[in-house]
Amino acid sequence: VQLGESGGGSVQSGGSLRLSCRISGYASSSYCMAWFRQAPGKEREEVALIEDDGATSYADSVKGRFTISQDNDKTTLYLQMNTLKPEDTAKYYCAADSMWVCMTTDRALRAQRFGYWGQGTQVTVSS
Repeated sequence: VQLGESGGGSVQSGGSLRLSCRISGYASSSYCMAWFRQAPGKEREEVALIEDDGATSYADSVKGRFTISQDNDKTTLYLQMNTLKPEDTAKYYCAADSMWVCMTTDRALRAQRFGYWGQGTQVTVSS
C-alpha cells in the first residue's frame, strides 16, 4: 500500500490550500482515511477523518475551515483548507487502514492503529 501527499506550500494567513493523497495497492474497497498534522515540538494531531460511508469528523481547531473528501473510487483523499492561520503550519500526513480503525473512539489509540501513512507535505502559513 502506498500513500502520496501533494498540494502543500506556503500561503498567507486567510489563504487556502488543497491537499491530495493518492492511495494505491489497497486490496479492500472499504477503509478508514484521515489527515494528521505535526508541527515541530508538538504531538501528532488528527485533523479530519472520513469513514467508509462518507461520515466525517474534524478536530475542533479546524471545524468550519477544513473539509475532508474523497473521490468516487476512493483512490484519492482530499483536504480543502480555507481561512488558514499561522497555527495551521505543520507537516500534513494522510493515513489509511481498514474500516475498524474508524470505530476506535479514542483519538490517540486510533492514530496508533493506522497502518499506512504517506510521507507528508509541508504547509506553512505566514501572518
